[in-house]
Amino acid sequence: MWKSHPKALPYLFLSEMWERFGYYLMIGIFTLYLKDVEAGFAMTEKEASDLYGTFIALVFLTPFIGGLVADRYLGYKKSIVIGGLMMGAGYFMMGIHSLPMLYLAMTLVIVGNGFFKPNISTLLGNFYNEDQYKEKKDEGYNIFYMGINVGAFICNFFGAALQILLGWQYAFMAAGLGMFIGVIVFLLGTKHYGDKTDKKGIQEGDMPFSKIVLYILVPSVVFGVIGWLLKGVQSDINLDSSIFGSDSTDAFIFACLPVVYFYGSLYFKAKPEEKRPIGALLSIFAVVILFWAVFKLNGSALTTWADRYTDREISGTTQAVFSNLKLAKDIEYTKDSTELYDASFRLQKENGEVKKVVDYPIYFRNVEKEKLPQEGSTVSIWATNLSQSINPGWVIILTPLVVAFFTFLRSRKKEPSTPTKIAFGLLISALSVLVMVAAVHIGNNGAEKVSVWWLVANYGIITIGELFLSPMGLSIVSKLSPKNITALMMGGWFLSTSIGNKLSGVLASMWDTYDDKANFFWVNFGLLMFATILMFALVKNLNKVMKDHGIN
Repeated sequence: MWKSHPKALPYLFLSEMWERFGYYLMIGIFTLYLKDVEAGFAMTEKEASDLYGTFIALVFLTPFIGGLVADRYLGYKKSIVIGGLMMGAGYFMMGIHSLPMLYLAMTLVIVGNGFFKPNISTLLGNFYNEDQYKEKKDEGYNIFYMGINVGAFICNFFGAALQILLGWQYAFMAAGLGMFIGVIVFLLGTKHYGDKTDKKGIQEGDMPFSKIVLYILVPSVVFGVIGWLLKGVQSDINLDSSIFGSDSTDAFIFACLPVVYFYGSLYFKAKPEEKRPIGALLSIFAVVILFWAVFKLNGSALTTWADRYTDREISGTTQAVFSNLKLAKDIEYTKDSTELYDASFRLQKENGEVKKVVDYPIYFRNVEKEKLPQEGSTVSIWATNLSQSINPGWVIILTPLVVAFFTFLRSRKKEPSTPTKIAFGLLISALSVLVMVAAVHIGNNGAEKVSVWWLVANYGIITIGELFLSPMGLSIVSKLSPKNITALMMGGWFLSTSIGNKLSGVLASMWDTYDDKANFFWVNFGLLMFATILMFALVKNLNKVMKDHGIN
């Protein structure tokens, strides 16, 4: 597999695999840790989802700046190593039970990811720009993308075992160790990188970095502070007087305003021949925000679904295997002092303190009566974060099939254009949400637990949508962007992902406000269908723009 590719590919593949191992291990347990009453921070669904949304939003915002700094000043090798070390340190610190330490750890991960993520992908592309490898570029990126998903798939098994055996801190430490292994593997391949890691410097037509700081970063920080400080109307359901649900959401939305204005100004100030491609890209950026908003619920609302509403009990051979691998834990069906939840699994607090009650463990709340164990007996349940391996597992299975499908269509000259693929990706993603609507009805709105196969089906369908849409994003940016602002337009793609991630946190934070959980998923379906209709309305014009520029 490797022989016809650059010698650097195995090292970059393994570096990215270990980096994603650390990141997705952390993401898989993040909200569970925040909500843990005993060993975490006893956050409510709203508090945990809001922090999660802000975190993943900022993680996808920093690659824009990290890519520019690497391009112009540090070079790719230094940036990747610095970013990797910062992320590894952040993961190690995340398990220290202190909110200030958690925020510092999150900051290290956010900034570190900005240096690591865009630059290892750019470095890989540098090798495939050589004539001997140009035809292998797509295959090379497919191999690289597989590394991402192998890391994302296996990490949750380690996270589950370490959390069950030793606690949250050791699971976070495993994420940090994975990141450090990724840096070591990257450094081992140094002799194969040559001059490909060198900085490009400032090219003719590039926007000066000082101008980017002055026009984008400084206004964003100022507006973010204004958003944090500005207050709305206080009420029983809005105690902190936030405008959009929380102070962090207010700050993020306000911080985005000057950035969105800046990208709009690129269109209005562009040369006549550049206006149409820039307009096409901006319209795609706007539409895919809604895809990421729903897709990124995997670490919040869908993790809650796996934890509270999914039948995770195992027995027989499955139980023996999972127990031996420390992927399941035993819970006893007996009354004891435990945290108080209402009928809709909303954690009850009074003056910031969690209320306690003598009751059975919360897992048994919605187990069917005929399936309840005998008093005093124990049952084994698989670890919640293992549900996070379903999506990357589907990616590994479905990627070759989707690639083969488009190859078949290409051979018959019927392959759809990139905008058409994105439109169908949105439609397929919308259909995945209907699976969860059905799951809610099957479980009588949470009164009974449902099979894990509902989650498997949901992830399977949305993964097809992801494979139609996600790989196309950066491809279409690189094809349509005017050369002098390619980096800025790449930043626009990351910005749309970032806004979508934050919107995902906002959606998840509203989970507890829906007594009928089907309505939560209907809202998600409506958002994706709106994006689908909008994208299909744009397809004709987008195809024309691409055709005029000689690309498909």
